[in-house]
Parts: sequence; C-alpha cells; structure tokens
Amino acid sequence: MSGALMITLSDLEVRVVVFTLQNNQLQVLLHPTGSTDQWMLPGCGLLESDNLESAAADCIEGLTGLKEVFLEQLYTYGDPGRNPQGRVVSVVYFALLAAGSLSLERIGQARAAWQPVCDLPALAWDHSEILAYALRRLRYKLEYSAVGFELLPEVFTLSELQHTYEQILGEQLDKRNFRRRILQAGIIEPMTERRSGDGRPAQLYRYRADAVAEVKARRLFP
Repeated sequence: MSGALMITLSDLEVRVVVFTLQNNQLQVLLHPTGSTDQWMLPGCGLLESDNLESAAADCIEGLTGLKEVFLEQLYTYGDPGRNPQGRVVSVVYFALLAAGSLSLERIGQARAAWQPVCDLPALAWDHSEILAYALRRLRYKLEYSAVGFELLPEVFTLSELQHTYEQILGEQLDKRNFRRRILQAGIIEPMTERRSGDGRPAQLYRYRADAVAEVKARRLFP
C-alpha cells in the first residue's frame, strides 16, 4: 500500500518482566541501558524462524540458566513514539522464578541485576508502564489462581506462603484469616517433615499436584 509504514522483523523484539522473591522482597530483573543511569527490561530481537514464546524463554534462560519457568504473554506495545531511537514493537512476556532457584553469578555475568519492585531505579522509555501493568496482572491472577506458588520452592511453610502473597499484593494479611482460607481452598497438602528453627518446628506444605489451578478465590485474602 503506497505511503503505508511497513513493520519489518528488525522492528520487532521480545521483552520479559521476570519476578522473583529475593531478600524477602518481590524483585524484578533489569538491565542497565549503558548510555544513561536508566534501566530497562531484558529483551532480544527476533530471527525469522523464532517462535515468540520460545524467544522469551531463551532470553530468560540466557540470563538465569533456568529452562522451565512460568511464562505468560502480557501485551504488545507498539506506539510510534514509545522509543526515541526509532519505531519498535515489543511483545512482552512476564515470568515467575521460584525462590532459591537462581544463580546470582549467572545473572551478574549477563550484566543484569535484581531490583526491588518497591524501590525501582529510573526506567527507560515506557518500561515503567510495562512493569506496572505486569504487576497488576500478577496481582489479578493471584486473586483467582494459584500463580503465587510459582514463586515458592517445592515445599514451604504457611508463613512463607503468606509472605509471598503479601509481597505481591503490597499489603499485610491477617494471619488467622489467611491460614483458614488457604486451608479451606484445598490446594495445599501437609508434608510429613517439619522445619526446625527458633521455637516450634514449622509444618511444611506443598502445592497439590491434582489441585485445580483456578480456585475461584477472587479476593480470597482481603
């Protein structure tokens, strides 16, 4: 079509918003831009043969060394003025990495760094908007699904589970109410072992392999 702007493969990229729990905080993986004191969400260009989701997974594996992660497409950003360097269309995915599964050395070698969501550095272009939307999506999914378990190790205590929900939601939850409702939801099961520590040994739980992921738990933990 005469006069139409054609988007070529070089104008397309994949970006990833990668969340994890580090130092008792919800954190996101960021890259320095290199030219300023701003940071950006990790990403990569696309080859003609690339599948979008596979490209996002490869990007995360290159940064963290992890192959099997929770990954979901977030949104496609393509406003003409979003990047001052030129027209770029970003297909964005968000991912969740379990606590304790990370190699800080591998991430450092990739020049990336974990940054707490509650205290972010300046982000380039529209990446603050993208990150804010990813966090809203995560919070929304937490209300009706078991997505929060993706941030936990295979076994965990109820206190660790509650802390994970609190970090995602950005609010404190009533301990008694949380425990009652999460146990009533029937999506976790107790383990035979307990974790030793200060005071009484803590009961360990795991997510039930046969639990229904969509637990109809909207605002289960107000």
